[in-house]
Amino acid sequence: LARGASYSGALRYNTLVLKLSWIQVIPALIIFYLGSGGWKFLRIVFKTIRRDITTGLVLLRVKWQVWRHVREKNTIPKIFQKTVHKYPEKTALIFQGTGESWTFRQLDEYSSQVANYLYEQGFRSGDVVALFMESCNQYVGLWLGMAKIGVEAALVNSHLRMEALLHCINISNSKAVVFGAEMMEAMQEVQPSVGKSIRLFCSGEWNPESAPPGTEHLDPLLETASRHLPSPPKKGFLDKLFYIYTSGTTGMPKAAIVVNCRYYRMASLVYYGFRMRPEDVMYDCLPLYHAAGNIVGIGQCLLQGMTVVIRKKFSASHFWDDCVKYNCTIVQYIGEICRYLLNQPYQEMEQQHRVRMALGNGLRMSIWKEFISRFGIPQVAEFYGATECNCSLGNFDNNVGSCGFNSRILPGIYPVTLVRVDEDTMELIRGPDGLCIRCKPGEPGQLVGRIIQSNPLLHFDGYLNQSATSKKIGHDVFTKGDSVYLTGDVLVMDEYGYMYFRDRTGDTFRWKGENVSTTEVEGTLSRILHLTDVVVYGVEVPGTEGKAGMAAIADSKNSCNLESFANELKKALPLYARPVFLRVLPEVHKTGTYKFQKMELRREGFDPTVVKDRLYFLDSRQGCYLPLDVEAFRRIQSGQQKL
Repeated sequence: LARGASYSGALRYNTLVLKLSWIQVIPALIIFYLGSGGWKFLRIVFKTIRRDITTGLVLLRVKWQVWRHVREKNTIPKIFQKTVHKYPEKTALIFQGTGESWTFRQLDEYSSQVANYLYEQGFRSGDVVALFMESCNQYVGLWLGMAKIGVEAALVNSHLRMEALLHCINISNSKAVVFGAEMMEAMQEVQPSVGKSIRLFCSGEWNPESAPPGTEHLDPLLETASRHLPSPPKKGFLDKLFYIYTSGTTGMPKAAIVVNCRYYRMASLVYYGFRMRPEDVMYDCLPLYHAAGNIVGIGQCLLQGMTVVIRKKFSASHFWDDCVKYNCTIVQYIGEICRYLLNQPYQEMEQQHRVRMALGNGLRMSIWKEFISRFGIPQVAEFYGATECNCSLGNFDNNVGSCGFNSRILPGIYPVTLVRVDEDTMELIRGPDGLCIRCKPGEPGQLVGRIIQSNPLLHFDGYLNQSATSKKIGHDVFTKGDSVYLTGDVLVMDEYGYMYFRDRTGDTFRWKGENVSTTEVEGTLSRILHLTDVVVYGVEVPGTEGKAGMAAIADSKNSCNLESFANELKKALPLYARPVFLRVLPEVHKTGTYKFQKMELRREGFDPTVVKDRLYFLDSRQGCYLPLDVEAFRRIQSGQQKL
């Protein structure tokens, strides 16, 4: 009877609706929708529909290409061959340091020489070779040549020294190290600890007297190697290409796995999303051991036929001179680069360039408009994405201040969202059902991306260290049994779905454009100070990007020699990882489980009116630590004291 009554009611309702014309039904539905508050959603639709459709088409295009490459078992070297065939005599790479210019044919031949020589020496698909050198044309040719025979390059940060350098060589199980002549001294320091079976090759200016024992000069060996394309390895689109080391919370750099598909989709989403063109000329002054420089930058050369200008190291004073000289139309940046450029005195070249787009991440809202206004750059192509993450974002429609967006109309199309977390511990906050709570517009939360291993666009490749991989995966987040990638970053979304980077939290902070692992720095400082308790954390400094490193050192006997300490730091840590501030206190408080209590230290910062312990700051010009009093604090706050 109940079922019959329900059917009868539905029949009467359908009869009523069918008796009305569409002209009557549609306005009635709109009035009902607006009356229930739906006008807010309609406003969002009108504001974002064009953005969402355009980006959706980009995603579909890249997704279709990815599936095609998976089906055809392509690799980055194979795709590069098509680029060479299309643009054989076009300039591929220009090295600013020497003015050396390579065509696509020359890059192809050099990389084939690398491949053929290594193959002759017994290196095979799946072997790993560490690459330790500064940015140059040869850097690209070396890893690309390795990839042609399936050898995986481990791209080691050229700033690393001693234990960290040795760790990166060992953790990747490298069978050889190819290093630049400029890295000779660093290799001499670790050579006694490097396994005897690991071969050493030096590229660049050769000095046998200063080379580590057993080192072979690579350049003349490559000249005699065949330039013909080697036989391709049995690898596909989902197989490993190379490794990029990232700073993490485990104490030492982690080797993130970059598969061919990951390289392709990251470079392609940027290319199509920001509407780049093959005739563009990109200025790449970012290190090639990072994803931004090697994938986002060099990827446009290898995959799309774009000319890329490589600079060994960023120079604020020569930036615009280079752009004008090489007719660059796209420049890469990190937030610090934009601030350094704004701090430079006015020069004519900054208005004579042809740059139409600045591509990168970390440009703060506070200087965004000033940057585009002063340098006359029409488009800021800001994006978000870590080397290993599966939830990249892009500010494809030039919205001031945002690092990307997710659709508010159909949020499930791209399964990336913000979830509530305890910002002090970064622990996920769960509801009564045990699942995570999605953030509302204006509510900060951790960015997460759903992992679907069968989907190449949502795949998570992880790290060589399985335990490090596990720490980046969350379970039972949206539904029971699901998995997500945990970025560890806190963002905020507005009502239109635009995302704004808020902070890098946990045990990693960003300074001078580099991610700094507090655990790694703590271990180094503790060793230098003979196992003294040390706590490292990031503190905000007005007018600077990221957070400056600060170390709280337990020294109850007042025995710390700061001059000797500063000298030891120069040997042990790259400049960006050295603590800018020191706080010397009797003891460092711990929890019941012997974990350091960082939150109170971070809140107090380096203000001498708040902190009663001894404070010091690193004078970058003198290279030593000086007392941090009220006057020095004022100079730092006002920007008069450079850090």
